[in-house]
Formats: sequence, C-alpha cells, structure tokens
Amino acid sequence: MLDKTDDVAVSAENWLMQFEAALSDDDEAALKGLFLAESYWRDVLALSWNLQTLNGAEAILRELPVLARRVSPKNFAIDPARAAPRRVRRAGTSSIEAIFKFETAVGHGHGILRLIPDAADGNRPKAWTLLTALEELKGFEEEQGASRPRGQAYSRDFRGPNWLDLRRASAAYADREPVVLVVGGGQAGLAIAARLKQLKVDTLIVDREGRIGDNWRKRYHALTLHNQVQVNHLPYMPFPANWPVYIPKDKLANWFESYVDAMELNFWTGTEFVSGVYDEARGLWKVELRRDGTTRIMRPRHIVMATGVSGIPNVPDIPGLKNFAGQVVHSSRYGDGENWHGKRALVIGSGNSGHDIAQDLHSSGASVTLVQRSPTLITNIEPSAQLAYAAYNEGTLEDNDLIATSMPLKLARGSHQMITQQSRQLDEALLQALARVGFKLDYGEDETGWQFKYLSRGGGYYFNVGCSDLVVSGAIRLKQFADIDTFVTEGARLKSGETLAADLIVLATGYRPQEELVQRLFGEAVAQRVGPIWGFGEGQELRNMYMRTPQAGLYFIAGSLAQCRINSRYLALQIKALEEGLIQ
Repeated sequence: MLDKTDDVAVSAENWLMQFEAALSDDDEAALKGLFLAESYWRDVLALSWNLQTLNGAEAILRELPVLARRVSPKNFAIDPARAAPRRVRRAGTSSIEAIFKFETAVGHGHGILRLIPDAADGNRPKAWTLLTALEELKGFEEEQGASRPRGQAYSRDFRGPNWLDLRRASAAYADREPVVLVVGGGQAGLAIAARLKQLKVDTLIVDREGRIGDNWRKRYHALTLHNQVQVNHLPYMPFPANWPVYIPKDKLANWFESYVDAMELNFWTGTEFVSGVYDEARGLWKVELRRDGTTRIMRPRHIVMATGVSGIPNVPDIPGLKNFAGQVVHSSRYGDGENWHGKRALVIGSGNSGHDIAQDLHSSGASVTLVQRSPTLITNIEPSAQLAYAAYNEGTLEDNDLIATSMPLKLARGSHQMITQQSRQLDEALLQALARVGFKLDYGEDETGWQFKYLSRGGGYYFNVGCSDLVVSGAIRLKQFADIDTFVTEGARLKSGETLAADLIVLATGYRPQEELVQRLFGEAVAQRVGPIWGFGEGQELRNMYMRTPQAGLYFIAGSLAQCRINSRYLALQIKALEEGLIQ
C-alpha cells in the first residue's frame, strides 16, 4: 500500500510506481487499492484511442486493465520539465497534483494525477482524478527545436527551386491531392492544419472568404475578444508579449495571415466547398470546390469541418417581419453604426453580439432598443468573466492546457457552479439593477454559468463591457420579445398598442446547429449517421468533436482559440495514426 507521507512528490512518485507495477503484473487487486471509490479517469487517445471519461473505481477497473494490455503503458514518472508536484484546490477539493510522463507501445504521453486521502483506508492518498493523454507517436515525432528541418531542398542547391518556388508549388496542388481537406480558415482550421503540417500530413485549407482572417475581419466594427490574451495563443506561435490583454478583431485577423505564412500552411481563399460524397470502397471523398468561377474536383482521404460553432445564421420566421419597410440584417452581416446616426434601431437578441451591436449603434448616435427573447446570463468582463481562466495567469501554457484537459465533466460542472456563485456575488449590484428594469436573468443549466452555456448551445450570455449599464440607465431601451404583437411598416407593434418605430432591425438570433450544414454539404444519410454535433449527450465529451465520427473520414473541430489549440493536437494524432495504420 501507499506510504504515509506529507511529501507531495514522494506521494505522487509512490503512487505512479505502484500503478505501473499493478498494470505490468495485471494485478487488479493492487490496482483497486490505488483509486478512491469516487474517482475519475479521462483518457485522451493514450490507452483507448478515444476521448473518454470513466467515473467511479468500478468502471475504471473494468476498462483500464483491458486497455493497458493492448498498449503496455510503462515508465511512469514525474516530469522534471513540468510544474513540480504541489498541493492545489480543484473543483472545491484540496489534492496533491502531479504532472507525469509515460510511454506506450505506440507513443509518448503526459498525464495529471490528483491524490486525496481515503478516510476509509487510514487516510492513505489515492487517485481522485487521473488523466492519460497521448502527446506524440513513436517514429513520427514533430521536427522542432534541436530536431528542426534543415531545409536541404533549397539551402544549398543554387540551381534548383528556392523556398518560395516550393511553397507556391505545394499550395497549387497541380499534380496531387491533399490527404486532408480542412473546410474553414478560422482558428479551428489553422490549428488543425498546423498540427498536421508538423506530422507531415499533406493538408489544404479552403475558405470562402477573399482574404485570410476575414472570418474575424468582417465582423462588427467594435469587436474584440472577450477573454484575455494569455489564453488565446495558436499552436507553436504564441502572441507577442506586448499584445493587448483584449485582442481587437482586425489585429487577430492580420495575425492569422502571418501565421499561415510562417507555418507554411496551404490555404485557398475565395473557395466554396460545394459538396462531398464518400467512396467506401476506395476510402476517399469526392469533393466539389468552386474557386474563381471554376470547379475543381478533389479526392482527399479526410475532411475536417472547421466552420465553427457559429455556422449558418439563424434567421427565425418572425410573424409580420416581412411587413417592415426598413432594413433587416442578421448580426453576422452587421458592420458598424456609422450610417445609423440619428436613426432608430431594434436589436433582437441579448447575447454577446446583441449587446455589442446595441452599444455600437448607441455610440454612433442611434436610438436603440434591445429586445430580449429569453433569459440571459450577464457577467462583468472583469473580473467575473475571467475567473474561469485564473490558472492561465501563472505557470506555463503547456501545463495549463494539460490541466484544462484533465478535468472530468462532472468536476468541471461543479467548478463552474462555484465560479458562477462567485461572479454573482461580484456582480450583485449590476444584476439587481438589471432585474429592476425588467431584464430577465439566468445562470445556466444547474447554474453552471456561461462556459457551459457555450459548450451546450454556443451562446446565451453577455460579458458586460458597458451595454448592461446603458440598459440600466435607460440610454438603451429594453423590451421583451414576448410583448411584441407583430411587425408593421414602421417597426414593431406591441401588444399594448404602442409602436416601436425603427429604421433598422438587427437579428442577433444566433446560428443553426452544425448538423444542418452537414446535411446541406454531404446529404441526409451522412447527417443521420453522424448525429448531433457539439453539446453533451449521454457521454462526457462534446459530441462528434475532436474525434473520429460515425462517418469515416469526417471530423469536426470548433470552439475558442484555447479549445482549438488544445484539441487540434489530439485530432491530428488520430488522423496521423489512421494514415500510418496504427488504428482502423
């Protein structure tokens, strides 16, 4: 059994030593003595080739030995290059936390172990949470640092093509097909393409916009990122140390251009993905692309949909809206408020986009009414909205990404419930003032806060950067959508008989589910096979995200810059393993 000791490093080392021995000896009794009855194991490809979480010692002990026999995990040890073992508080529970390294028959990995005393067994430290995550495949390690490529193809051959010639030829795909086609050139597409590039998997990004970064550049004029710079880096190239805390959209868009060039990513702008049909016999897609008025057929083996959580704009069928004589625009097509000075605007929808657009219009001199459709979570951008990222204010990005990966869903929900309670206390004065003017508030399912609203539905919250204060003061008027009877030529007619006159109506009504885009591009059969995308179903992982789906050769990646940075590694490793025949 584990030694009793207050030395955190010794406790972690003892546990890892006995864990490896129990796996090696196939000793299930010894293994059982290492886990709390209420414990959690999240495996990210390392043993299972899946992203999966098991809750409870019984479930862990049923599966862990079986998987371990297949890949022979060994050499578990505290990683001296990472943060030292320490006492921490996660999800309201104090524990010893240690980052360790290990290897399997096919790769090297890192993990996180959290130990807490087992009161039922003499307070011996046992595993509360365990993460095992694959980091690289043996024989296919990334070439960086001391092992960076030497560039022999152009460094010394004065008669051959130079670097630029080779880049242009690579991006043209005149005489070959990409192995992977990435649809969408935002943070998701760039992250997965960069990871695949490092794994030497030939990858092409296609995006319908005319310039790299336009998916951010063309959004509303005042937009900046709502979380802080230290959380938002892309893989391999962190933002410069002098960048602002909140990154403006155009600055980020320009960085995307620089990133594509620096990482040597193949990227076709102005390219529409029209359709894709999978050839089961050949294991290839037949893809139709439209570029510069011409059609190109490609046959990649893999398609990664990186079109984001926000895909097709949701334009609801609002009774009477067609009667309105002014301009109606979805928030995805809103630019700025300069042309609406002295005009009247209704903004329908009270999430981030709705509030930001309402504030932008107000700042431009428009008379604005915010129309709330459903209860909305409100949190001040500082400090409340940043509480979820507190860990990123210290330690290395690599350690913090691993910590974020390590939290099982149940504990993450509990952690965000505590954060939500804390933010409600911090924002109490604002929330009470909003309630007094009739704003309907909520705090997420089971009060899990904005993060789980995002993970379940992609919106439904606002980080207050001033618009809530304008609503409280009456500078921006507030109406409830339920109080609107219909729309008329002049604007919105309320059930009270009052007419809200308007020149502009902005529909900040969100986006359609991604499965609708799948149906449009790949057909009903593929959409049915894949099923729901994003959000949580019966399992404890985001549905069909960052993993193989029921449709061979089709994958999805979406989310914040941090989510894409973290999970692009694991999606790229799965595709590389498929290409090398390590998994089927």
